[in-house]
Amino acid sequence: MALDLLGKLEILADAAKYDASCASSGTDKRDSLGKKNGVGSTEGMGICHAYAPDGRCISLLKILLTNYCLFDCAYCINRASSSVRRARFTVDEVVKLTLGFYRRNCIEGLFLSSGIIRSPDYTMEQVTAVARTLRVEHGFRGYIHLKTIPDADPALLEEAGRWADRLSINVELPTEQALRAYAPEKDLGGIRRSMGRMRLGIDAAREKVAPGRTPPPRFAPAGQSTQVIVGADPSTDRSILKMSSTLYGAYGLRRVYYSAFSPIPDASSALPLQPAPLLREHRLYQADWMLRFYGFSVDELATEEDGNLALRHDPKLAWALANPAFFPLDINRADREALLRVPGLGVKTVDRVLQARRHRRLRMDDLARLRVSLHKVSPFLVAPDHRPRDGQAADLLSRQAAARIQPRATQLSLL
Repeated sequence: MALDLLGKLEILADAAKYDASCASSGTDKRDSLGKKNGVGSTEGMGICHAYAPDGRCISLLKILLTNYCLFDCAYCINRASSSVRRARFTVDEVVKLTLGFYRRNCIEGLFLSSGIIRSPDYTMEQVTAVARTLRVEHGFRGYIHLKTIPDADPALLEEAGRWADRLSINVELPTEQALRAYAPEKDLGGIRRSMGRMRLGIDAAREKVAPGRTPPPRFAPAGQSTQVIVGADPSTDRSILKMSSTLYGAYGLRRVYYSAFSPIPDASSALPLQPAPLLREHRLYQADWMLRFYGFSVDELATEEDGNLALRHDPKLAWALANPAFFPLDINRADREALLRVPGLGVKTVDRVLQARRHRRLRMDDLARLRVSLHKVSPFLVAPDHRPRDGQAADLLSRQAAARIQPRATQLSLL
């Protein structure tokens, strides 16, 4: 029986929920290609939301072009051997849905991925055609994120970057061995070559030109991202974070997203029977932040004997407890790099501390006025009116355990 548009939306929005890499930050203003009245905007403080059939609140229309796929990746619900219901949108149907939701103020843009149909080139042509039609024929200025196909012709990736705000290719698994075992049709080398091409396009588009010179063509101003599945294979947190560190450095990725493995129907016997702990996913996001903005190294964070992050404490606190000789620090003398290692002090707060102490010696009540949580920082800092007592860090941990503090859901779209 043929599916109507709503039936397709129910299937293909649900099929897209496993992809976490759909943040809509970091782009720039887009003109409407000569049209007087374009549709949508990437600016403004408001975030509009759409609701998938399972009740998830999302700010992008997040769908697959189709969940048919030639590949048979063991961890994927849409793999070729899966018995899930299949559906496929036409290019015009995706355009119609996007414009309809946008005009009703339900979404702020489009996240479009797809299973591999016919060939990588054919699939990439279809995905790119959606973005091109929205931009050229309808003057759409909202956010567009396209999931690209690594084996597609580089010319297709180049065109996709012209119309999209962000591009992404999912590495899915952190090692080449794991990819061969669970997704034999995928090639990590090909994925990284495509990432390299996208970085070249992004860097070229950002180059400054002399006045009067033709500016470089627009290319994915919000950069590129990727996703890795956590817990589907035996890879440790250390290997996952080392891969992420390499991707950030070599390909200039804006984000690496971590997705805890969840068992799927008719799963391969090679996959775990139990889902990966969501707390592990949360710790990886915290460690990722420590690597990118706080000056930590992978080996400093993944300190458990099995190469994983400690689940009982956040990565910074775990490091602080493992390195008691580093503390306490004098709030009025410690340099920026040292202060960033104090549990409870963030990047913005440290910068405010450095600015404030140019004018006076800071006391603990000064930190309170900066909205610093004194019970978090007091075991690790010295001030004119404070010196931590022996065992204060242990007391802090006892209070945390008693409160049964749960990690907040990762706010992917706002980080």
